Amino acid sequence: MSYIPTKAEAEKLLAEHNKEAFHIRHGQVVSGVMGYFAKEYDPQRVAFWEVVGLLHDLDFEECPEEHCVKEEDWFKEMDLDPEMTHAICAHGWGCTKTTHQPESTMEKILFATDELTGLIGACALMRPSKSIDDMELKSLKKKFKDKGFAAGCSRDVIIQGADMLGWEVDELLQRTLDAMKSLNPAMGL
Repeated sequence: MSYIPTKAEAEKLLAEHNKEAFHIRHGQVVSGVMGYFAKEYDPQRVAFWEVVGLLHDLDFEECPEEHCVKEEDWFKEMDLDPEMTHAICAHGWGCTKTTHQPESTMEKILFATDELTGLIGACALMRPSKSIDDMELKSLKKKFKDKGFAAGCSRDVIIQGADMLGWEVDELLQRTLDAMKSLNPAMGL
């Protein structure tokens, strides 16, 4: 039987392979966002989606040139669940050397929200409140359209992710913002 780590085991793995607080925090935020969406789309497997979110960038800090490829090797060594492996590797489709393409709703949501959580986090830091609590879609859309703002967050990937899900970009922006706001009491976003 394939290995499915618990959330605590995934957090430990994340910390073993990532020393930068930013990367650990990003994994935690994406995990929370994935859990938020899982409650609607796959309520019996919220923890599974959260672990996918935690582990999605496992190799990024140590092997940025082999992102989504190196972690696949690691996952094979630990006999990680194939569905989990595919979902994690598919989030880099079109941006990395992975051959995995997002297929399931979980994979498409991870693909669509990964970059977007970074953009939303950067927007929050620019606000007087330094929080997402008072952020509205209008403000987020303005920063989304400004290609010079948080330039490392690919708008093309975000748009492609919305298309994969059959959502308008505004819907993806709002729903991801809502997901992050739901995490705020625990994470201080």
